Amino acid sequence: MKAVINPILDNLDRGYVLLDSLTNEQFVANHIGPYNSTVGQHFRHILDIFSCIFNGLDERKVDLTARERNELAESNIGVARNYLDTIYEKLKSIQDLDPNIPVKVTDDLGLGRVDVNYTLGSALCQAHSHAIHHFASLGYMLHQLDVKIPDTRFGYNPTTPESA
Repeated sequence: MKAVINPILDNLDRGYVLLDSLTNEQFVANHIGPYNSTVGQHFRHILDIFSCIFNGLDERKVDLTARERNELAESNIGVARNYLDTIYEKLKSIQDLDPNIPVKVTDDLGLGRVDVNYTLGSALCQAHSHAIHHFASLGYMLHQLDVKIPDTRFGYNPTTPESA
């Protein structure tokens, strides 16, 4: 499981860099089109997906539609950092679990809820890929806010080819 968890922790470390690079005003700015979402909303959403996995782990039933949507975590950098700390510590606490533990994942793919059989490892891989995707979206928003993130790999999928 460490082969799954360590890259996730590495990517979430970029979340700390992000939070350290922003003012709370930038965190909640909602003037960037086309969706007018905030950095905070994206950040909270990323963590919610991981939280859904942890909330369903004991019963091996992960419901990705049952997100917390904590408005304080999307409007206050300190609360967001605490949420990140919680997810980070929970990830570290499951490093020794078998990644092949079966879990039933429920999600709404656009035409209603569906249940799909996953493993814990595959659910975490999906959450990780989802986080990278949202970090990439945040990269655009940060550019519009004139915020420079010191990590040049922020929002880049590891499979993205290096430019020549």
